Amino acid sequence: MLESAACMELKNFLKRLGHFDERRSATYVASLARALVYCHEKKVIHRDIKLENLLLDIEGQLKIVDFGWAVQSSAKRHTMCGTIDYLAPEMVEKREHDHNVDNWTLGILCYEFLYGVLPFEAEDQYDTFRRILKVDLKFPPSPRISDEAKDLINKLLVKDSSKRLSFQRILEHPWIVKNADHPSGDCNDKL
Repeated sequence: MLESAACMELKNFLKRLGHFDERRSATYVASLARALVYCHEKKVIHRDIKLENLLLDIEGQLKIVDFGWAVQSSAKRHTMCGTIDYLAPEMVEKREHDHNVDNWTLGILCYEFLYGVLPFEAEDQYDTFRRILKVDLKFPPSPRISDEAKDLINKLLVKDSSKRLSFQRILEHPWIVKNADHPSGDCNDKL
């Protein structure tokens, strides 16, 4: 607990900057993918990855916190849990879900890092759920966001959870390879 005292919420850092550039975004996505590989190898599904549950330490390293909705299981789960804007379609529909809900959330975060907004945010919960279920994904025009970044997001925000990119494939994706700092995953310039 003392370690978190020297950390900053990633949400506050993003709010301060408005959005992250592709290098920082790719570095954070790669860092999260590696951390979630470890969690999933231990059969832990976080189920509530969001900006508020990500901290930056003094060296610029990401830390995942708040495992309150996490489960340790290799079996499919049925509980709808997490934060509305980050929920995967299978959770919205109250269907069985597995570790792939964390892959979906990584797509949400990648979009949020790059654009500074959530991809399915709407006026109310009903419209947010509708947009999630339709995967009503829109990319605002921005010359600073590459087609490779959009490709990664599109491969994570897939309704069929079995077709979402695995964490290994995320780490091999051309956008990550081209932009992410390796292997430490830190990005502490301008902190």
